[in-house]
Amino acid sequence: MQNSQVILNENVFAQSVRLLAKSDAHLGEVVEKYGPPPLWVREPGFPTLVYIMLEQQVSLASAKAAFDRLKDAVRPLTPCNFLKLSDSELKCIGFSRQKTLYTRLLANSLARHHFDLRYLNDLHDDAARKMLVTFKGIGKWTADIYLLSALRRPDIWPTGDLALATAVEEVKRLRQRPSPERLEKMSAPWRPWRAVAARLFWHHYLSKRGRRTAEISL
Repeated sequence: MQNSQVILNENVFAQSVRLLAKSDAHLGEVVEKYGPPPLWVREPGFPTLVYIMLEQQVSLASAKAAFDRLKDAVRPLTPCNFLKLSDSELKCIGFSRQKTLYTRLLANSLARHHFDLRYLNDLHDDAARKMLVTFKGIGKWTADIYLLSALRRPDIWPTGDLALATAVEEVKRLRQRPSPERLEKMSAPWRPWRAVAARLFWHHYLSKRGRRTAEISL
């Protein structure tokens, strides 16, 4: 089995954290100062993907509040039950017009069995990402966060994540925040555990700011 289909569990995660901390002095400093990061996982499926779509371009607090209202309104949160909500109800929950359209398209495809998120389990990272971004409203960041947190893929590196870029700037003592292109190039030494490296950087980002780890976008 190739590494892209390895699933991060607590044991593999702990080993890879130690490996990265040993091979990269700056990441070693993060572990020494704040301890090892949490694994940060989410349950795979429709609710998690909707939650990540809500997190796009809004504060994490706003996304969480909207998602909590959604869970209160729809029990259980399945694609079919989601489609029963009207546009006005979704607006009250906190969905913009665009996100209402995008999540309806996703829910409709899943409800009609045109697509099954479980298909992603058997695909390598690039193929799984490519399949997710075929849905309108799901970009690379959303796909990467789903693969990283829900499918627990070990080598996902979400270059479009602002907190990650800021953390890399701080941990690596750069003069400015790296662009997505530079982030991609910088990540080469952390292969095939870039998703673990990302968690280490996020751990620094949150810990430095005295924030709870639950506030990360995972």
